[in-house]
Amino acid sequence: MSKRNKEITKAFYDRVNANHYDNYTVKEDTTLMEFLTKTFSGSSRTKVKQILTQRMVYVDHQITTRYDYPLKKGQLVQILKKRNIHEFRNDYVKIIYEDAFLIVVEKKNGIITNAPEGAHQNSVKRILDEYVKRKSRSISVHTVHRLDRETSGLMIFAKRRDVQQILTDHWHEIVVDRRYIAVAEGLVEKNSDTIMSWLTDNRMFVTTSSPVDNGGKQAITHYNVIKRGEDVTMLDVKLDTGRKNQIRVHAQDIGHPIVGDYKYGAQTDPISRIALHAYKLDFYHPITNEYLCFSTPIPENFESLFKK
Repeated sequence: MSKRNKEITKAFYDRVNANHYDNYTVKEDTTLMEFLTKTFSGSSRTKVKQILTQRMVYVDHQITTRYDYPLKKGQLVQILKKRNIHEFRNDYVKIIYEDAFLIVVEKKNGIITNAPEGAHQNSVKRILDEYVKRKSRSISVHTVHRLDRETSGLMIFAKRRDVQQILTDHWHEIVVDRRYIAVAEGLVEKNSDTIMSWLTDNRMFVTTSSPVDNGGKQAITHYNVIKRGEDVTMLDVKLDTGRKNQIRVHAQDIGHPIVGDYKYGAQTDPISRIALHAYKLDFYHPITNEYLCFSTPIPENFESLFKK
């Protein structure tokens, strides 16, 4: 997206947000707490902290809850006009980051990204739609990429169609680093390697892999061994392409399917899930161009596979 188009898009959102937020420009360097205390001079510090904990404060379009957050002269502070009395809590979805344009979440295993149209099935998108509509009926979230039901980890959702379009059209330019933790069956011999093949879906919706171009989609996966246990190996996996079931199929290709992945050759399921987690996501913000980095810990039940 050109710089001019980004400026137009940002200005559009500023006008939309004016209907839902009180806007303030920072006049001097300070902290967020001091700024809010001066702005709401009749309110106690406890009251101001409640505004922060209820996720009502945005700094440069990013929700900010830290009372000691440093502010610079010229920054934009927005206060949600209508208090969101429903704090976001969900067993399957955790919000990691939110601003006026997108939401980054950590998805738990056991839930799909997006249900088919017309299906009465729970999904990450449905949960987030219900959350954002409590703030404004005009807002909905839009799917940018997907994780399998049994895969956990970091995901991006857009709050507007045009932001979704930017992310999908320029995914490989915007997303700098996306990595997974996988626990594979057996002891992977090579400390690092690159797997390349062409993937296609058969009539049973199972993805198959070919070492030569068969008209399918090319898939490239890099891995590094983190550690080896008695009969399992933990891998750090990075994708050059984001094909359906890519990591799962490539793990099967090297003879070390992912723990719990019966669909693609696993023989064991000791933690009652597929041992695959999207733990790292670094990207340039599609509107502000800010470089954002997110990571989550290795799931505890993955670590339990290496404790004997």
